[in-house]
Amino acid sequence: MEGTFLRFYVEEGERHHGVLLWEWLLEKACELGVRGGSAFRAIGGFGRHHMLHENRFFELAGSVVVEVEFIVDEAEATRLLEIVRAENLRVFYARIPARFGVINPDSDDPRETAF
Repeated sequence: MEGTFLRFYVEEGERHHGVLLWEWLLEKACELGVRGGSAFRAIGGFGRHHMLHENRFFELAGSVVVEVEFIVDEAEATRLLEIVRAENLRVFYARIPARFGVINPDSDDPRETAF
């Protein structure tokens, strides 16, 4: 299948409507019927202000980035981005073309041609 690898970068402790933002993104995608999504906590990195954040010290807890990613079709990617925009959230994201599928699919998987 052809689609999109959609990744959001959010601060670990950032909240929206009282919920951690990474968790809120996963919940919204689930409500849309997206087939799956994952959140990964970074061990280090830097952003536009070039301030290095590392997950080494207790006092830095909550200051690293969480990557929230989905492999979706174009309509799902567009809808997720529209939801974030409508909530007036400022979120950095990457939208990358992707080819995806399941090797040896079972009866619940969409039927696609082999790679």
